[in-house]
Amino acid sequence: MAAGTEEEEAKTKRINGAWTEDQLRKYSFDVDQIPRLAVADPRVDELIAAGQPVVITDAKLVESALKWDLDYLRQNIGDGTFSVYESPNHLFKYYDEKKADKKLPGSGTFRPPTKRLEMKFHEFYDLVKKPVERDKRIYLQQGLNDTVGPNIVRDFLQFNWKWVTGQQIRNNWGPQTSNLLLISQEGNVTPCHYDEQENFFAQVGGYKRVILFPPNQFDCLYPYPVYHPHDRQCQVNFENPDYKQFPKFRDAKGLESVLGPGDVLYLPSYWFHHFETLLNGGVATSITFWYKAAAVDQIVRPLKPHQKMAIMRNIEKMVLEALGSEEELIPFMETMVIGRYTSDLRPIKR
Repeated sequence: MAAGTEEEEAKTKRINGAWTEDQLRKYSFDVDQIPRLAVADPRVDELIAAGQPVVITDAKLVESALKWDLDYLRQNIGDGTFSVYESPNHLFKYYDEKKADKKLPGSGTFRPPTKRLEMKFHEFYDLVKKPVERDKRIYLQQGLNDTVGPNIVRDFLQFNWKWVTGQQIRNNWGPQTSNLLLISQEGNVTPCHYDEQENFFAQVGGYKRVILFPPNQFDCLYPYPVYHPHDRQCQVNFENPDYKQFPKFRDAKGLESVLGPGDVLYLPSYWFHHFETLLNGGVATSITFWYKAAAVDQIVRPLKPHQKMAIMRNIEKMVLEALGSEEELIPFMETMVIGRYTSDLRPIKR
């Protein structure tokens, strides 16, 4: 269970009316709390250095953006074009558009679960603030670029770059790759997946729940094969898990937190994560800070779980490239593993 101070802080937020338990979706697996610490707490640096998640409560990373509500953004973000994803339901499951046109082994043509639209911010604003009768949901996901207006640039330059760059240098991460602006309607869900980069996820407005699973639960979460458009996404439907097809999901156990304005989550590479904007909680706005993971100068054994995940990805990619066919990959992997590295009599250890 979470430490007493963490439970008390979470309880205080609920009592103060920031959010309530009935705004959280219900799932079958158990969860503990992600540590919530002040930025001056030495455990923050220790957890980040160890590749362990932590919610930092007062880093002031995006303090200058806490005023970025929809009205402020509409007036100041500029006339650029924004990527807005449309879904027939509350799920916004990522897929790789470059892989979406390929025929999948045994299942035919891939059908994208969402549709990417390009629009001006005022058009997005109108859809959110003045919704017409429609049965679809939307989610803005756009990298911050040089098309934004001068006030947004000024706010951006006032982010706490000293702190975040210090973390990058201290942990030997590679260059920053992007800052993604995320604006989600209430109730939207980004299903469980993992990324290969380090991320500071900063909450700007509204509330988001995050559920994390460590890399050593890879076999409980059943990510898609690398050739699939849903590569890095979990196959299990958290809302209605098929335990016959995914029996080890019963063993999954997560870490969770509800992020509010000013909170910053350190999200380590290769950690599985599920995000949901709270039910009946209004729009939620977030900004990501993505960094290339640190290069491995020296191999230290035993390997860490995230390193094993990287090896598995590389093996899949290498075999797929050598075979030149997704159709051949499945029987090849089955021939190599089943009966030789599997046994009903021997439990598989993580």
